[in-house]
This record gives sequence, C-alpha cells and structure tokens, in this order.
Amino acid sequence: MIETLESMYQEAKDRLDAADSTEALEDWFRAHLGRKGEIQLMSRKMGEIEPADRPLFGRRVNEVKQSLQGAFDLRSADVKQREMNASIARDALDVTLPGRRPQRGGLHPSTRVMRDIYRIFGDMGFQIYRSSDVVTDQENFEWLNMPPEHPARDMQDTFYTTDENVLLRTHTSAGQVLAMREYHPEPIRVILPGMCYRNEQITARSEIQFHQIEGLAVGHHITFADLKGTLTEFAKRLFGENRQTRFRASYFPFTEPSAEMDVSCFQCDAKGCRLCKYTGWLEILGCGMVHPVVLEYGGYDPNEYSGFAFGMGPERIAMLKYGIDDIRYFWSSDLRFLEQF
Repeated sequence: MIETLESMYQEAKDRLDAADSTEALEDWFRAHLGRKGEIQLMSRKMGEIEPADRPLFGRRVNEVKQSLQGAFDLRSADVKQREMNASIARDALDVTLPGRRPQRGGLHPSTRVMRDIYRIFGDMGFQIYRSSDVVTDQENFEWLNMPPEHPARDMQDTFYTTDENVLLRTHTSAGQVLAMREYHPEPIRVILPGMCYRNEQITARSEIQFHQIEGLAVGHHITFADLKGTLTEFAKRLFGENRQTRFRASYFPFTEPSAEMDVSCFQCDAKGCRLCKYTGWLEILGCGMVHPVVLEYGGYDPNEYSGFAFGMGPERIAMLKYGIDDIRYFWSSDLRFLEQF
C-alpha cells in the first residue's frame, strides 16, 4: 500500500509541474487533494493495512499531503504572477489618454421653469412661502369664499382622506390665508409653490398631480394696474421682451374682479399656428384682485387693504415654452424625454 502511495505522490508532483494555468491548478487540486481526491481517499484504506504498519502508513499519508499542499501553494503563486504579468503586458494602459467625462444629470423641466419663476418674482421683492400639501376643508375652500354647498367646489374634484374635513389641496391658493395670518398686519408679497392634487382622468392635458405657483400681494392702495404691471413684466422676463399680453374677464370665487392672462404666441409670433390653436394667444395663468371675504379671513380690513393674487402651472408653461404636447411625460421618468433638458 505504501508503494502505491509513493507512486501516486510522484505522479501528482509531475502533473503539478505541468499545470500552467489557474484552471489547470484547480483541476489538479480536486483530483489529488480535494475531498474526493486520490490522496485524500488513501486515508480511508487504513483498515486494509496490517495493524503494525498503520502508524507508519498514517504518518506517510500526512507527509504526502503536506508536501503536495506546499508545492501547490508555491506553484499557484507562480502561475498567478505570470498570468498577471501577461495581462498587464496585453492590456497596457496609456495614462496619457484623456479621461472619460462622467455623465451628468440635469434639472427636470418643471424644476427649471419653477426656478426661472422664483428668480423673476424674487427680483420684484416676492418671498417664497411654503404650506402643507395636506390641508383642511376650511383652508382649501371656506377661507377662499367657497362655503359648503357652493357650486364652485364642483370645479375641483378632490382627494379626501378618511376624515372628510382633511384633504389633499387642490390648489396652492389654500395657503393664501395662512400667509396673511402669519404676516398680518404688515403688507406682504409672496409666491406659494407646491404640488396640487385633483381626482381627474389622466390625459395628455391633465394629471392627478401637478405643480402650481400662487402669487399674493396685500397692502395699501394696491390696484388692478399693479397686477397688470407685475404680470406683464413677468411675461416679458420669462418669454421675451417682445411678448404681448392681454387680460380676459373670468371668474374665480376668491378674486373679484378676475381675469385670465394670455401672451402672444412665441412660435408663430401671434400670426396663428397649431400651438395657439390659430388664435395668436396662449393662456398662461389666472389672476384677480383678492376678494374682500378672503382678506377678512386673513385678518386684513378690506376697507384699508387690498391685494391681488394669481396662479399658474409650471408644467403648462414648460409645455408651451419647450413645445411639449403631453403632460404625462413629466411624470413618466423616461430618460429619453428628460435628457433633452
């Protein structure tokens, strides 16, 4: 049995010397020193040897294992070093080559337009005022001159919580009275940006969530002329110095009088095209003078104070400015769309 062991030992050494790759070394180890390798299996033949020869055989098996393990470790280190040297020589790195620029992200088109709006109104002295997305029925409707059963509530399909008095705001106008009460009795000029939510069918023109920016100015002797001047300057700053504006009478329960503001179409220069539906004008926001009831809820005496308010959708403005024909693109997270900005 010892003669067989010695023969296996010599054959294993010869095969180890011939192994010239990591894969060949792994195969060699499994064949000779692995759990089912021939040297490992020799330990299980102890019962076939005479009792007097067993100690000598056991010592020799251990010596063979240790010798082959040591030779394997040295051979592995040598082969790995040669393979690494060959890889370095084959895949040489030219450190003088310019590096690859990492791909950088960009601002979402909604964020881009909102920051432009922040900057323009900031130059006019308006501050940003943020209010909660979750509001009470009182904040969203009653304080804005829409008491229970008022027909104007039907204009906004609303997401209510389990508590019927708590809902997701349908417009950023819900923060108007909160801002007034915080700044009262000082005059205020604020814009209120944020997300709004309405239970509407999702189409190319409507979504269940959208950004809105509300504007509010309250003080002494504020007139509709101040509103027109402020918004006309805003339109020129955002769309270009040559943009014309017009105001059309409209209705909002929290302003009186109320108006819709249009700008001349920048795609056809007001001549009429598909974008402006061949009218030459594009609607961008609603506005009006703050209703006396709203002023009273905010703590201001409508006999001494007046103010104006306006509201716009940044996504709608982005659609007009960049020629986007489907509002669903803003929420699809499609990189093919976002990488254009």
